[in-house]
Amino acid sequence: MPNQLRNAVSPYLRSHADNPVEWRAWGTGPFAEAVERDVPVMLSIGYSTCHWCHVMARESFSDPEVAAQLSAGFVSVKVDREEHPDVDSSYLAAASAFTEGLGWPLTVFVTPEGRPFYAGTYFPPVPVQGRPSFRQVLDAVTDAWTTRRSEVDATASAVQEALAAGPASVTGTAPPGPGAGVALPGRPELAHAVARLVAHEDREHGGFGGAPKFPTAPAQLALLALGAGGDDGALELVSRTLARMAASPLRDPVEGGFFRYAVRRDWSEPHYERMLYDNAQLLLAYSRLSVLDPAPAPGPAPTSATQEIGSDPARVASGVADFLSSRLRTADGAFGSAQDSESTIDGVRDEGGYYRRDAAGRAALDPPPVDDKVLTGWNGLAIAALAEAGSRHGRPDWVGTARSAADLLLSRHVTDDGRLLRASVGSTVSDAVATLEDHGLFASGLLALSLATGEARYAVAARSFVDACLLDDADPRVVAAPSGGDPVLVSQGVALSSDPSEGAYPSGRSAVAAAALTLHQLTGEARYRSVAGRLVAEVAGSALDNPLAYGAAFGLLVELEAPLTQLVVVEPSPVDRADDGLARRARRVVRPGSVVAVLDEEALVAFEHAGFELFAGRSAPGRVPTAYLCRDFVCRLPVTTVGDLDGLLLEG
Repeated sequence: MPNQLRNAVSPYLRSHADNPVEWRAWGTGPFAEAVERDVPVMLSIGYSTCHWCHVMARESFSDPEVAAQLSAGFVSVKVDREEHPDVDSSYLAAASAFTEGLGWPLTVFVTPEGRPFYAGTYFPPVPVQGRPSFRQVLDAVTDAWTTRRSEVDATASAVQEALAAGPASVTGTAPPGPGAGVALPGRPELAHAVARLVAHEDREHGGFGGAPKFPTAPAQLALLALGAGGDDGALELVSRTLARMAASPLRDPVEGGFFRYAVRRDWSEPHYERMLYDNAQLLLAYSRLSVLDPAPAPGPAPTSATQEIGSDPARVASGVADFLSSRLRTADGAFGSAQDSESTIDGVRDEGGYYRRDAAGRAALDPPPVDDKVLTGWNGLAIAALAEAGSRHGRPDWVGTARSAADLLLSRHVTDDGRLLRASVGSTVSDAVATLEDHGLFASGLLALSLATGEARYAVAARSFVDACLLDDADPRVVAAPSGGDPVLVSQGVALSSDPSEGAYPSGRSAVAAAALTLHQLTGEARYRSVAGRLVAEVAGSALDNPLAYGAAFGLLVELEAPLTQLVVVEPSPVDRADDGLARRARRVVRPGSVVAVLDEEALVAFEHAGFELFAGRSAPGRVPTAYLCRDFVCRLPVTTVGDLDGLLLEG
């Protein structure tokens, strides 16, 4: 049968359409074919900007002899991990039973019923330093399938049972802490976790640990929240880390974006792909760092590390925002998932060659391609970052860019009956189901945009996406994606029962918890805070023990420990722009447990009518901008000057 990827939605799959391998896309069809032929399925999972995926494609999947061997003994399925994250996470957990040091491409061999029995990552074309060649692996799997089927079935059954029990059962790692109750750690426990990070810091080059070295943006955001709440040690640590990252080869000095990771501990030799999720979160981090200084708000003195960025992390934030807007933005206004590490120079594929040139040198080259696959959750991260940073720094163009992306997703990624979809390329929408990650991250993006623009419709949409994930109080799972998970995995019994793990961006559970917490701050509905607390309590122990691996959950622990603070600035309608100093001051407030909204009176009415209790009874008497500072929905007397607002903020 011919290769079937030519008409796939995913650019990654289409890039393999000319392979001699008889590729199939993910679905029920390949497994039915495997049952009929009585052969195993070979799953190859990767993504379009993955360097070693490119290498294996050139070395093995373009080889006619390898293709013939695959055709004779296997059904070959190519999966885009970004389009189908549930498939990736389930089989990544399975692969951990066979090998350590996992990455992509992920190569998994499964029975026709979908049960994995062997896995690995990149396999070279010839044996190298004890690693077998890909053809040797295929020979060994074929031999096991034909001569030792009972052993294969036993292994597959054991892995399937472990997957059903959860990722910890597969990997052998300790499960998250118990979720009974919502008792959460206090400031001493959070400080102890910061001490763990300090002990793990690379004091010579910055960042944490040795090589490879990642930006770990969720952990940076958690440290910033602690620093904003008065933890000077946390602020010093994150300031040093962000400063050294900004001054290192991890940051592209020409186009402003950050690369995915560095091969060496001094941040040199970047792995050159540039991911949407990294850059969105780092935009937020540098934007928040830019206002955590004594002027205009009281706070810790600027550190020497901050000075290393020219005393202006706002400049770094601006560069990242420009990168998102100019490089990753698609023609119709959303954001592609990543920019490749490789480009074609003088007819040869070259990793990093484009990025190693200055602006003039790049002008003569075609830039590395962008994966223009629009992912709902990752776009939510970008929408949130651009909306918040644009509001803070007086950049309505950034807010407008966020608005364009949100409007596109609301029109293209939401069905007529309100269901959220995961991915699209151009006007073609993928059949991949939306995940918890999509619901939570997109909801948080819409909430940030609502507060930046004053448009209640975005907050209303965000609330609907969170509500769609909430389960009955009697259900111990707390939340679940409305889709119920990938239908193929579910039917085969190999879907993970729960996956709280976090990589470079929030898990689906943390994403929904963060959006729910913001909804509580705006509505006063206790159920939202309860959901956030229950979700975070389940991983609290893991987050405190390893805040780098559970950065978003750690950040939520910080937010939940802090007192709930709400700052609302009401401007007259139409807004009098002659004196908006109060609004500018409010938008620079960064502290854990807080929400900031600047609205005109017209917008205020829309929010109140939509059920957002925080805005009930607010006004701008005498057509003068007026600030309300509230603690748990109990507000101080309103003030109308920046000085008076500063006084209230100092009092807490």
